[in-house]
Amino acid sequence: MSTTETAIASAEAHSAHNYHPLPVVVATAEGAWMTDVEGRRYLDMLAGYSALNFGHGNRRLIDAAKAQLERVTLTSRAFHHDRFADFCTQLAELCGMESVLPMNTGAEAVETAVKTARKWGYRVKGVPDGMAKIIVAANNFHGRTTTIISFSTDPEAREDFGPYTPGFEIVPYGDLTALREAMTENTVAVLMEPIQGEAGVLVPPPGYLPGVRALTRERNVLFIADEIQSGLGRTGRTFACEHEGVVPDMYVLGKALGGGVVPVSAVVSSQDVLGVFRPGEHGSTFGGNPLACAVALEVVAMLRTGEFQQRAAELGEHLHQELGLLVGGAVQEVRGRGLWAGVDIAPDRGTGRQISEKLMDRGVLVKDTHGSTIRIAPPLVISKEDLDWGLEQLRAVLRG
Repeated sequence: MSTTETAIASAEAHSAHNYHPLPVVVATAEGAWMTDVEGRRYLDMLAGYSALNFGHGNRRLIDAAKAQLERVTLTSRAFHHDRFADFCTQLAELCGMESVLPMNTGAEAVETAVKTARKWGYRVKGVPDGMAKIIVAANNFHGRTTTIISFSTDPEAREDFGPYTPGFEIVPYGDLTALREAMTENTVAVLMEPIQGEAGVLVPPPGYLPGVRALTRERNVLFIADEIQSGLGRTGRTFACEHEGVVPDMYVLGKALGGGVVPVSAVVSSQDVLGVFRPGEHGSTFGGNPLACAVALEVVAMLRTGEFQQRAAELGEHLHQELGLLVGGAVQEVRGRGLWAGVDIAPDRGTGRQISEKLMDRGVLVKDTHGSTIRIAPPLVISKEDLDWGLEQLRAVLRG
């Protein structure tokens, strides 16, 4: 087997094991639709796992990228560029925070949040060196680096990658009593997704996030909200935390921040928290590069209008009403907020993967997870007509 054939075989095996099989090659994409090289169209109702909140081929984002490509696109960390300050300032304002530390991927941002919390714990809270503890929730998904999978409860993400990074304690998601009991004087942070995405779009019980916020304030612990999937308009608010009136100490952002054009992520917090870093103590070769900042600035500008949050709220209400009508028959449960839903399929209708494959055959792309669940997350620009067409394909598949 040639090197090329080996590489292709490896990629196909990885895809088959971890992901729903998508069209092998996509030729064009616009709005909520994708077209493969054979001319077949697909309605994208997974939106690049929420990276494409603003749709394929969004002209504002493409034009922003093209304009920057005519100028400098990458610089050494030793040099400043004219997009960096605006990006940090405007993202901080959108978040109601003071400081931004830009990175590239979501996992890199989570790693940055972990380092920040530990350093804050030692420098500010006074935790003894090497004793900092961060509390996380079971069934979390924060990324795939060695430290992050060390506090995962997903065997596929964790097995065969030890030894694992210490310093984390896992508690049940949605259980305030367990969280309270897990806290000690050495706890420096609670890191959670306000809605657990990979776990099946799990929404915590009412009052849970405000309870986490109150408890962390009481115990002088940072509350870190991983809004990489749930943030930036997906749930009908800029951040999922807003549904519960909660403002965390730190946001971790990614995916949609780059508009599906370039990888961009960021940690956003107060100066008291992010200010624990001194020059040279943390950084990223490409983090905050001019091209990424140019695109992310346009994303922030689009979110400032409130248009996409409103669309997600209004169409999301319609989505959940229609999905709710299926519960009790082919569907066991529907969860989520805005244009984001986890749908548990009744066992007699097939697995989540089987339903996903049947939907792909009908021109609709969704994502399966945890055996019996499919996730629906269309671009926020999707029309009601296209959304209804996609839902009709789901109903047809479930009817068998």
